[in-house]
Amino acid sequence: MNWFSQYSLFLAETATVVIAILAVLIFILSQRRKSLTAGRLSVKDISHEYEQVKDDMLMSSLDEVEAKQFNKELKKQKKLEKKQAKQAAKKKGSTDDNAKLPDAKPKLFVLSFNGSMDAHEVEELRQEITAVLAIIKPEDQVVVKLESPGGVVHGYGLAASQLLRFRTRNIPFIAVVDKVAASGGYMMACTASKIVAAPFAIVGSIGVVAQIPNFNRLLKKHDVDIELQTAGEYKRTLTMFGENTDEGRQKFKQELEETHLLFKDFVKEYRPNVDIEQVATGEHWFATQAKEKGLVDEISTSDDFILSHLDTYKIIAVSYQRKQKLSEKLSKNVVKGMERLFFRQGNAL
Repeated sequence: MNWFSQYSLFLAETATVVIAILAVLIFILSQRRKSLTAGRLSVKDISHEYEQVKDDMLMSSLDEVEAKQFNKELKKQKKLEKKQAKQAAKKKGSTDDNAKLPDAKPKLFVLSFNGSMDAHEVEELRQEITAVLAIIKPEDQVVVKLESPGGVVHGYGLAASQLLRFRTRNIPFIAVVDKVAASGGYMMACTASKIVAAPFAIVGSIGVVAQIPNFNRLLKKHDVDIELQTAGEYKRTLTMFGENTDEGRQKFKQELEETHLLFKDFVKEYRPNVDIEQVATGEHWFATQAKEKGLVDEISTSDDFILSHLDTYKIIAVSYQRKQKLSEKLSKNVVKGMERLFFRQGNAL
């Protein structure tokens, strides 16, 4: 009996150790899986989608006899393209991998950036640009559908630097704006070799703004003291809770002016034909007005611009989707709700 109890105790201890080891292994594997599925790159040929829309519109505009003839010609064309694709694949297999096929269309890579205040979307943009740069050829082009009202300086400075990776490699890059590219958003747009905007898109706002609430008088009223200790004369210029000084305000204003100067120099470098003193007032304009000032090169929506390249380019949409945390999803829904409420109560055009 004593032997049996000792053996049972040994089995229990062994099982505990094995379970503990398995638990650690499962935890490590789950964390590794999370890191592997942190994001996913999506590359999709959207040429067929645009072609299908084009064909459907043509079909709907024809009478019954013309539609039948058009459908017959379309099937013949699709069959020919399929045959050519097979021949091209066969030819590619029998030649050097780096050899360019004479009948292969160049690619138009389409990226999208919808920026928030802190420009955290720059991580997805970085992944997309890296992916495109890994395979792009000299005959290819890049389009970035850009939407952003601007935000923090360091965030949008990094986003603009990411787009400059195309420019430093002499890759044609077009920024297309359907709604808004203002402030930091326009900083990103001006890195492009060409800026295309929809007629009522908002661009510009080349300026810097900062506002800080101050609760010092409220705290004094309730006998609340705030102690702020700093090392360095200008470690803190303005504060939310302490008493602000004229010297601190002057220094803060100086820092804003320096940031504005950097912004102006950046725009001037990549849009040399712009009268920077005329446009760097913090104002924004509709695209038709901005074109007169040299802030925009062409008036068009992103759809029309892409459609105009459908016959000569293969349209490839590239997007990187990062796995969002629950807190991020909740905060995003809250922001969307506030935006809907704001625009519902605001003025409409």
